[in-house]
Amino acid sequence: MPRRSILLFAGACVAIAAALATVTVIVVQGRERADAVSEGTLTGQPAVGGPFQLVNQDGQPVDQTLLDGKWSLVFFGFTYCPDYCPTTLTSLEATRQLLGPDADNLQIVFISVDPERDTPEALKTYLESDGFPPGVIGLTGTPEQIAEAAKVYRAYYQKVGEGEDYVMNHSLTVYLMGPDGQFRSALSHDLGPERSAQLIKRVKARG
Repeated sequence: MPRRSILLFAGACVAIAAALATVTVIVVQGRERADAVSEGTLTGQPAVGGPFQLVNQDGQPVDQTLLDGKWSLVFFGFTYCPDYCPTTLTSLEATRQLLGPDADNLQIVFISVDPERDTPEALKTYLESDGFPPGVIGLTGTPEQIAEAAKVYRAYYQKVGEGEDYVMNHSLTVYLMGPDGQFRSALSHDLGPERSAQLIKRVKARG
């Protein structure tokens, strides 16, 4: 084989090897990132949480200081939600039961994305329904206030349909916030009570 051909062939081999190495690094990093998300150990996450102005189910104005001094599980939904929201509430109560004493300083905060229907009175009636965990804090507000709260939490929602039967599409993430009001970890909707409790314990142990 001529010298030039040999050099071209060697160069091609080096290029292929480098490309394969790069792909390997990307795949490994992607797997490590996925593991870190599921374990609540990912760092460098985008900012989540911040100032908001809403009202609770008793009609009292509240802001982000509601989170101070306690660990909080914050999620967005609406009272007419047919499946995810009631399922999440019951799942979070199962998580609290599994946490035992670690749940003593843990509150659940439910923020409505449906200001047209979710008045404070409607939230109060909904959260006091049989089978839902006691002590859940329901928050609602004007469309502008809810939009701002969703923005700082990077939560998505959208009205679908018209008339009385419309629904709200919304993100499914539960946000674990620390007693300083800062974001600690995300709980995916399909994590389940046992894995959620394990994740919360690990995050709480780190402070």
